[in-house]
Amino acid sequence: MPKGKKYRSVDLFAGIGGIRLGFKDAFGDEIETVFVCEWDANAQKTYRANFRDDFEIQGDITEIDEKSIPAFDICLAGFPCQAFSLAGKKQGFRDNCKGMSRGTLFFDVARICEYRKPKAVFCENVKGLYAHDRGRTLDIIVNTLKEIGYRVFVEVLNSKDFGVPQNRERLYIAAFREDLDSSGFRFPSPREEKKRLGDVLEAEAVPAKYYLSARYLESLKRHKARHAERGNGFGYEIRGADDIAGAIVCGGMGRERNLIVDKRLSRSTTGQAAATMNRENVRKLTPREWARLQGFPEDYRLAVADTHLYKQFGNSVTVPVVRAIAEEIKKTLDCNV
Repeated sequence: MPKGKKYRSVDLFAGIGGIRLGFKDAFGDEIETVFVCEWDANAQKTYRANFRDDFEIQGDITEIDEKSIPAFDICLAGFPCQAFSLAGKKQGFRDNCKGMSRGTLFFDVARICEYRKPKAVFCENVKGLYAHDRGRTLDIIVNTLKEIGYRVFVEVLNSKDFGVPQNRERLYIAAFREDLDSSGFRFPSPREEKKRLGDVLEAEAVPAKYYLSARYLESLKRHKARHAERGNGFGYEIRGADDIAGAIVCGGMGRERNLIVDKRLSRSTTGQAAATMNRENVRKLTPREWARLQGFPEDYRLAVADTHLYKQFGNSVTVPVVRAIAEEIKKTLDCNV
């Protein structure tokens, strides 16, 4: 292991590296990533643009032999959440996407960890996992980790309590090998620092393409009105600078429920977007603003098209929350060195 490195980690279902960033922030130069797995090609492009590794990103985890993965101390695994999401069909272990059962991919994490026996395992998923199938799905996950030799801690934390203006509840799992003393581990408490949406908005006017067209805004108004007549609260939402953003997600409503009014667009802007934009100055947040809502650093490179970036940040983790948990994990691991 290189000088100064105390811990080796693997990044499974790596996405765009949000979990890795959080652990890097907490561990500093004491952690080294030795293996990365992510099957989405566009996520791989963003990941490569931001991390310089001397190995290739691996794809389908179901085809990876656990024996081929280098020895490691910490497993980072943001296994797919769609199967358990409150916004989805909540099919859990029965979920199937393009021939791949997203709900059962957790067992590949267990398969790898059972073979390599890392000191710690960290997982993140949607809050819906907590109640899915009356709690039985989470019980299976926790009991699986226990069966392969880990003590397991589970908690739901909200991103808005950790220095970002986003109301985003997620479930976090921290597990420690049974031969380690993890009796002192605690999930982090909410931080005093509170931010608002205005803290993450662009300092300068943004391009016209981020403003809704007049026709689209009218369609959103009609859609919301129809639901209001039925007594539903569905539909777009315009937020103010002092507000907290709703959870950003990869689907369209992640953008439509976090609209703002921004009058700073230069009227000299030309082109199709400027010609058709609404007169109420309503726009969606930019990918960079989404990155800030997730606590990504300003120097994080946005290397692919906006469509992919919205999906990637919507699927990603909130870095400061991960950092806060990783700091607590580090305390436990350091006590066992």
